Amino acid sequence: MKKIVVILSVFILIHSCKDNTETPIKEQVSETVKEKQAEKSVKSLKEELTSKGFQVFDYVDEKTTDTVIMQQYFIAFLKSGPIRNQNEEEANKLQSEHLAYLGKMYELGYADISGPFGDDGDIRGITIYNVPTQAMADSLANADPMVKAGRLEIEIHPWWAAKGFPLR
Repeated sequence: MKKIVVILSVFILIHSCKDNTETPIKEQVSETVKEKQAEKSVKSLKEELTSKGFQVFDYVDEKTTDTVIMQQYFIAFLKSGPIRNQNEEEANKLQSEHLAYLGKMYELGYADISGPFGDDGDIRGITIYNVPTQAMADSLANADPMVKAGRLEIEIHPWWAAKGFPLR
């Protein structure tokens, strides 16, 4: 009986040692695989964006150790234009066309966010264009029906933001 207890104890001891050493190794391998997948993902995203002409750079966030890709976007400031004397019917029609146009830009992936300002100042709103060049952003912004009618005019600036970060 003593032999059985000793053999059983040795077996349990060996088995418990084996499990304790395997788990951390599995976790380490899993973390390494995840890190390599993340690096590959960052690398492939950067390559995809640069192949389409976008300006990008990356950095490592010290808190999270995540690699953050920064992309250049273009903000179009929609300012009061020189021709604002349309009657109410014309202004409403232009507003409907303007909203439809911005919706189309969003659906096509050219604009990521648009909206009016809440005051009655000279700058009426913004659109953030997700396109590779300022010339393209300028062309799209100037094709807006409100801009073409002279009710709004455009001022565009390059703007950098972290790729994929949501508004809060």
